[in-house]
Amino acid sequence: MREALLAAAERAIAEAGLSGLKAREVAREAGCALGAVYTAFADLDALVLAVNARTLDALEAHLRASSRPEADPVAQVVALAEAYLDYAARHRQRWAALFRHRMAEGRDAPAWYSAKQAELFRHAEGAVAALRPGLQGAELAGLARSAFSAVHGVVSLGLDQKLAPMPEEMLRRELRLIAEAMARGLDARG
Repeated sequence: MREALLAAAERAIAEAGLSGLKAREVAREAGCALGAVYTAFADLDALVLAVNARTLDALEAHLRASSRPEADPVAQVVALAEAYLDYAARHRQRWAALFRHRMAEGRDAPAWYSAKQAELFRHAEGAVAALRPGLQGAELAGLARSAFSAVHGVVSLGLDQKLAPMPEEMLRRELRLIAEAMARGLDARG
């Protein structure tokens, strides 16, 4: 039953975003009573986190498949940025749910979920470490998060078209340019 509910919630988010997630509709699609949602999941936050965990896994697998560790570190940063855009553009609602979901006031995401989010930064950390040999620990993690944030900001604003309408190919060109400039600026290999 839990799997059927999770699949139904995943479809609802993929089709209509977080606003499309309604417990009654999820239960109906899964073929169960409304109460089953709250038997399988503590609340809607827990259901969203379970869907988002699957999205994080899919995004991480996509980044891993797109990774080019043999490439020059600058090219690796550009490849990761483009892979991030590819995933976000193809799975826009699921991707957006990762960033739009907010836990109920006074509650934090569980540790398992925070750890899963942190897994995404491994790719950025690897690329930054190749550009900045010797950098490690909190410094490496912080710089990788900043690099990820820059890419995410370009992708998010571009896909949401908040500043101006932008065809995806133009967004892709600009993202490549910015990712390459950022990577070259970080490059301390001499």
